Amino acid sequence: MHPNPLFRTDDRELIESIVAEAGFGMVFLTTPDGPRVAHVPLIATGDGAFQFHIARSNALATHLDGAKALIVVNGPHGYVSPRWYADRASVPTWDYVAIELDGSVTRLDDEGLEALLHTSITQFENGLGGEQWLASETPESHWAKLFRAIVGFELTVETMRPTLKLSQKQPAPVRDRIAQTHEEQGNPHLARWMRKVSA
Repeated sequence: MHPNPLFRTDDRELIESIVAEAGFGMVFLTTPDGPRVAHVPLIATGDGAFQFHIARSNALATHLDGAKALIVVNGPHGYVSPRWYADRASVPTWDYVAIELDGSVTRLDDEGLEALLHTSITQFENGLGGEQWLASETPESHWAKLFRAIVGFELTVETMRPTLKLSQKQPAPVRDRIAQTHEEQGNPHLARWMRKVSA
């Protein structure tokens, strides 16, 4: 988390929209064997929590229930060259969007995990457009076998630490030029967030 308050926001709706757009994050926990991380799709519950599932064989699976964990979500990011400024006598930097969420974790029961999987399928299939794949297309025996190989969890967010470092220190015309250059360099998502988040 960048320490400059200029890069902060208290807008919970904005924060949750960043997480939803990314759809994926990293769950960190210190285990008896040392720090571990799991890479997971994330689903917001709408009441201040996020759900995810991991393989039952994952190193975190037996340690998460009842623990306090950290989720990190990385949004778009990109290098900023001093040649994009009017005055090149500067240094390079990096624009980025990142969210840290920490809180207590509880394990989902089978019914909760089933609901999470169906919600995930609906949400991510909708994002693709076109005809959706349906869980009913998978034979029940195969679904049951895979279901037994995963574990679901819910993290109730106690603290949100967002960083939206989007060249806010620069004057508006320079920020506009940086956003345009990000776009031209193949980074339209970062450019869009620069335009969305005011200085």
